[in-house]
Amino acid sequence: MSMMLRETIQLTGAGRTDTGVHAKEYYAHFNLATKINKPELQKLIFKLNSYLDKDIVVYDIFPVSGNLNARFSASSRTYKYYITFQKNPFRYLFTDFLFGRLDIDLMNSGAAVIRQYIDFTSFSKVDTDTRTNICKIYYASWDWEGEELVFTITADRFLRNMVRSIVGTLLDIGTGKMSIKELKIAIESKNRANTGESVPACGLFLHSIDYPDEMLKR
Repeated sequence: MSMMLRETIQLTGAGRTDTGVHAKEYYAHFNLATKINKPELQKLIFKLNSYLDKDIVVYDIFPVSGNLNARFSASSRTYKYYITFQKNPFRYLFTDFLFGRLDIDLMNSGAAVIRQYIDFTSFSKVDTDTRTNICKIYYASWDWEGEELVFTITADRFLRNMVRSIVGTLLDIGTGKMSIKELKIAIESKNRANTGESVPACGLFLHSIDYPDEMLKR
């Protein structure tokens, strides 16, 4: 960006994820000293995509409110975790392959329990630089998308490893390794050792990020 715009550019991303996690939608903001019209922005997008590696693409660049921060202004984020029960060579980089049966109704009951809490210390990595482990979950549910089982979760913020550990815990419920009562005890214990193992990163996608409408100028 600095090379193409010929001024020092510092990008601030919407946040970070674990290694191996994908992002279907991601934002970053930067300040620019000079204005660029829309045709010039389109040329910049084309140049960036020609320069960037094949596993990343820039779809759009647009002006926003001067006080928008890609990381801290987000009102919510949505993650999706994809599970397949059929080996698929075209999807193995983007799904978690499982063998066996799951009680999905019970897993959704567990997701409903998780929505009742706001302290997610039990699902976070220890020794992080996070000031608080308080999060507000707006939505959490298991649903079928074709032949793949998908867990969708939306919250105002997420802790490191939080989604992967929640999925692992709900899978334990689905296989009978953990009961709903034990889930409540594990959450209230605020101890990561009492919840399920983290699932592989390959199945997790940052699906979307929402910002207040008044901050977007598109």
